[in-house]
Amino acid sequence: MSKRDYYDVLGVEKSADDKAIKSAFRKLAMANHPDRNQGDDAAEQRFRDANEAYDVLKDPQKRAAYDRMGHAAFDQAAGGGGFGGGGFSDIFDQMFSEFSGGGGRQRDQSGNDLRYDMSISLEDAFTGLQQDISITIPSACDSCSGSGAADGSKPSTCGTCGGAGRVRAQQGFFAVERTCPACQGMGQVISDPCRSCGGEGRVQRAKTLAVSVPAGVDTGTRIRLSGKGEAGLRGGPAGDLYIFVNVDPHPIFTRDGSNLHARIPLPMTTAALGGSIDVPTLEGKMARLTIEAGTQSGRKFRMRGKGMPALRRGNPGDQIIEVQVETPTNLNKRQKELLEAFSNSGDTSPESSSFLERVKRIWADS
Repeated sequence: MSKRDYYDVLGVEKSADDKAIKSAFRKLAMANHPDRNQGDDAAEQRFRDANEAYDVLKDPQKRAAYDRMGHAAFDQAAGGGGFGGGGFSDIFDQMFSEFSGGGGRQRDQSGNDLRYDMSISLEDAFTGLQQDISITIPSACDSCSGSGAADGSKPSTCGTCGGAGRVRAQQGFFAVERTCPACQGMGQVISDPCRSCGGEGRVQRAKTLAVSVPAGVDTGTRIRLSGKGEAGLRGGPAGDLYIFVNVDPHPIFTRDGSNLHARIPLPMTTAALGGSIDVPTLEGKMARLTIEAGTQSGRKFRMRGKGMPALRRGNPGDQIIEVQVETPTNLNKRQKELLEAFSNSGDTSPESSSFLERVKRIWADS
């Protein structure tokens, strides 16, 4: 049976560069590795084909010969069997070393990243703040300095894996590597574990951490505290702590990005005659807003630069005030007389008059 074209096996074009060929091989090798597909003969064959194709196409000289002569370039040199000298094992060794970060080295057992949820007020988001938080996290054991070994002793190299953290088993044609069961991939074993941490190298400890919240944060903003997360196993590097910010609702202002919105009641007389009113700001001060005569309910006034500060470079937002004209209540006799006289003095409501005229025209046309 004729062999498949090596480029077709890897699923790449003949013009593919070394990076594309390597990437295609890695995907096929991982997907069809016998350790993941036990008992699947088809996957095993695809794995072997991928190794064979990659062994040729990764080598510039072999690839050039293959491009000129095809499979015939290697049939005689390999005695009909193709690729002697332990080719598959060598290829797998290289592939596994790339995936695991270098097979012969002990792997650090890094600590996990942790999350802390922080709620702040809109005023705090406006000004920024420094706040201490209390959190209980796995931290390096003081008794053993994180090594996991009792005082006077120290970890020793694992005799099963020789300190590599992984062991290799031959399964027929393939060499398979797994995490060492004796040291769980640490490369070291502890014969006399620390009594404080049980050999883990870390204990639960309450900590107080200072968090700097910048001005302009919004709900969902994430603040990273490098190395303040869970301590690693037996002296491994600590993870990070991520502060997730939630900004509480405000009784007056609503936020839209960097802009602030508020609804403010406006006396009818000020709306009609014009004037000025005081409106609140998140700075904790009142600002003067000028009202034009004849202002209608629902009109919006923009106060530039009075919104939220920019979290990162940029201009601050605006404060947008929507006025709601307030109808007078609890009128005394004199006030009622004045309003009645005002009402009888002539048409002063153009919007209402225009609306009534439109209604009359609709009825006339119908």
